[in-house]
Amino acid sequence: MISDERAIENLLYRYAELIDDGDFEGLARLFSEAIIKTPFSDDGFRGYEQALSMYQNATRLHDSSGTPLTQHVISNCIIELTDESSATARSRFTVVQATPELPLQVIITGRYQDLFSKGNGQWHFRERVMQPQMMGDLSQHLMF
Repeated sequence: MISDERAIENLLYRYAELIDDGDFEGLARLFSEAIIKTPFSDDGFRGYEQALSMYQNATRLHDSSGTPLTQHVISNCIIELTDESSATARSRFTVVQATPELPLQVIITGRYQDLFSKGNGQWHFRERVMQPQMMGDLSQHLMF
């Protein structure tokens, strides 16, 4: 059995794995009981359908692979359990990308601030706040 902290850390890494695979349905399932807040939306994106729509409308999938051709690196994870069924996490993200039109480079960095809750023995996202801090060439990653 893994610790609560490790289970939460695995959720952070699972997010990176799913987005890099272009698995928007899997991403939306991660946030089916959560809200995602971004600088690009005043109201945020709540639940499966809104999370799915956000990723489908914002993230470019490339024909050559059906993926965003990115690698999301999650680091500096600080996880704090507030009680047996709730926790917070702060982490950093660095996204690198290479496409036929774009040489390998860092395209964006920033922070995630997350809230988690535990139900039926499983941890899940309750809230994610995305805080981009440094942006490079996003033309091959985002569709806006």
